[in-house]
Amino acid sequence: MQQIDFLAAYQKKTTRNYIERVTSHDKAECAGVAKQWGQDYWDGERQYGYGGYRYDGRWLPIAKDIATHYGLKSGDKILDIGCGKAFLLYEFTNAVPGTSIAGLDISAYGIEHAKEEAKPFLKVGNCTSLPWPDKHFDFVYSINTFHNLKIDELKKATQEMQRVSKGKQWLCVESYRNEREKANLLYWQLTCESFFRPEGWVFLLKEWGYNGDYGFIYFE
Repeated sequence: MQQIDFLAAYQKKTTRNYIERVTSHDKAECAGVAKQWGQDYWDGERQYGYGGYRYDGRWLPIAKDIATHYGLKSGDKILDIGCGKAFLLYEFTNAVPGTSIAGLDISAYGIEHAKEEAKPFLKVGNCTSLPWPDKHFDFVYSINTFHNLKIDELKKATQEMQRVSKGKQWLCVESYRNEREKANLLYWQLTCESFFRPEGWVFLLKEWGYNGDYGFIYFE
């Protein structure tokens, strides 16, 4: 297991007003809407989620970095757990032509409005039960999904991720290193169920048999 933060540069480009997030709208009501994973979450007002999540090419450099690090090549099978609209998943086909992609997400809306080229390879489903055989994928990754699971679901999803992988894995979740980052995370999040410091995440992943890599998103 190794900590790798492929998204660090991308995260620093995002500006957030943490206090406004909890003062300008009913945060509890917004979270309830967000957890329906529908149009409001993806393409509605910002207080419910992304505020409009559209393809703009920003994920291609990240796909290239990940592909280079893991030595991905034509013919490899890649799975995105919690793929959403599959923008990053699609970019792997550009970064490494000839790769075979697959994605799963809880959101039927996200899959319906995914990148057209990726749609035939996407499924609506729950990451606690992946519809693929053991050791099926050469590379499996998940970004900003597992922290949305309750602890029992989190264990199942972690073990499922490990099961379908041949060995190359990367899991990225939200976390915090100090009280300021914890407060900012609580202000900003809409869908999180699991809140742990980095060492807590690593402990749980090891306990559940995960041996892939991991990364964290912090709210500084």
